Amino acid sequence: MTNDKLLYILQLASPALPVGAYSYSEGLEVLVETGAIACWESLRQWLRAELRYGAISIEAAVMLRALWGAAKGDKMALSYWNAWVAAAKETEELRQQSWQMGRSLARLLREMQPELKTLLDACGTDCHYPIAFGIAAYHWQISPYDAILGYLHSWATNLVTAGVKLIPLGQTRGQKLLLDLHSDIAHATQNILSLEDDDLCSCSWGLALASMAHETQYTRLFRS
Repeated sequence: MTNDKLLYILQLASPALPVGAYSYSEGLEVLVETGAIACWESLRQWLRAELRYGAISIEAAVMLRALWGAAKGDKMALSYWNAWVAAAKETEELRQQSWQMGRSLARLLREMQPELKTLLDACGTDCHYPIAFGIAAYHWQISPYDAILGYLHSWATNLVTAGVKLIPLGQTRGQKLLLDLHSDIAHATQNILSLEDDDLCSCSWGLALASMAHETQYTRLFRS
């Protein structure tokens, strides 16, 4: 990877990217309150299971298809996969999260890279986050492998940070957990690269139940 491409993926996957990812816990807040996640080990097990079987791998696979569609200038494919993401979201809360983060990233890209406006406009006013991420990855010539790796690492970083606040964990334990997830992220990335369209499925009922419960949770640190 050249220095420019490394810097592009670091910026795109950075927690400092102003898309609001830090304000979501994706059900962790409920799981901590109910005691389903109560320590470093149980959080690690949850995140590893999500990487292996959950919706995040399918989301990253759709991001990859947005990258491919943008590379071909295929606006119909971008529109199709954007609608697919909306239909595949398990709850209204998760769908609203993807829309909000996607709109924020699309707005940022229009300001930074005006030449992407046509591709982003193909998704309409509600561009989902993985679609906008894939379009940016294509424009900055980030390889599919590196784009998926960055996407998954960004997701893991956000949820580890949420776990540090909620359980709570110390910052050092949080960083150790993120380090321990490296092999799982790399393995998930390889699997995602081999997925065909008909293979896009996940076992995410636990995430769905936690997300639905979070919508009515009385006290929340994270956004509903």
